[in-house]
Amino acid sequence: MGSLRTCSRSACQRPAFATLTYVYADSTAVLGPLATYAEPHCYDLCAQHAETLTVPRGWEVVHLMLPSTPPGPNPDDLLALADAVREAGVDRAPEPGQVTQRSSRTPIEPPAEGAGPRRGHLRILKE
Repeated sequence: MGSLRTCSRSACQRPAFATLTYVYADSTAVLGPLATYAEPHCYDLCAQHAETLTVPRGWEVVHLMLPSTPPGPNPDDLLALADAVREAGVDRAPEPGQVTQRSSRTPIEPPAEGAGPRRGHLRILKE
């Protein structure tokens, strides 16, 4: 089983091997080992796309040490996946006569009398 994350390039389904991050302030692209977590402004690349990376003219590329082979699945990732599948399979239907609570939040109280008129979501208080 390969990595659970795939390459960010369009139509590429190969497993992710490296992570690309742009530092716009320094006009630099940083290519390093696959990040532990998928970040919104980082791009996961397969080995082929990491090797053939090109950046805009005038930009610098910083290559951090990449592993010689793609990383295998982490046992913690597999256990987390198995736990999520088990949890999803648990029947959560309440037993007959059991009262369920929809939210742990306390209900919002209506404004006190004499608090003044309301405009939209703001309340105008009398002095």
